[in-house]
Amino acid sequence: MFVPYSVKSGCENMQIDSDILEDCIKNKLTEPVFRLYGWKPACISLGRNQKDDFLDKTLLNEYKIDVVRRLTGGRALLHDNEITYSYVCPLSFLKNGENVIESYKEISQILINGFYELGIKLEFGGEKISRGHVDYCMLVSTGADLCFENKKLIGSAQFRKNGYILQHGSILYDYNKDLLEKIFKEKVDNSHVTTISEINSKITKNDIISVFENLCK
Repeated sequence: MFVPYSVKSGCENMQIDSDILEDCIKNKLTEPVFRLYGWKPACISLGRNQKDDFLDKTLLNEYKIDVVRRLTGGRALLHDNEITYSYVCPLSFLKNGENVIESYKEISQILINGFYELGIKLEFGGEKISRGHVDYCMLVSTGADLCFENKKLIGSAQFRKNGYILQHGSILYDYNKDLLEKIFKEKVDNSHVTTISEINSKITKNDIISVFENLCK
């Protein structure tokens, strides 16, 4: 099942992901649900158990940036010029649903297939490495990341409940480096991060959405 792309606030987006998961559990759905969405206004999402004491609330108010907490773990993300995906399925839908790393790879295959259609060959990241602020997710590399030419493009996280998986992640279209440095109070080393606009500026968000709509038909 494909949920059409929409742009919502951070609270709305996280609630929709949660509602899809709960609906799948309640109705014992056997097929996956794939969703694409955007954020308005820009929003910081915090990992399930992450502290928020590093955030400057005055700065966020100045830039009209919301804050929301995810069901999934991990570190903070600034959701702005990106496309976010979510994927919900029962563990039994996957060949290796009980194995966290292998389930990441199985679910992420839809992303690999979609971007291959756009001429972008993605590969999984390597070992977990932190490059920069300990609170900013995109500067931490894990084996679950999808990378283009060894640069991180998509970071993902999972939450599991009652035999179901919710996996969601950020597909960077572009980002504001100066704003990130203000929020996280540190220079952002972007040498290991890339964006769609950097890879191919001719690819639009609508191009990406259309590819995944077609793949899910």
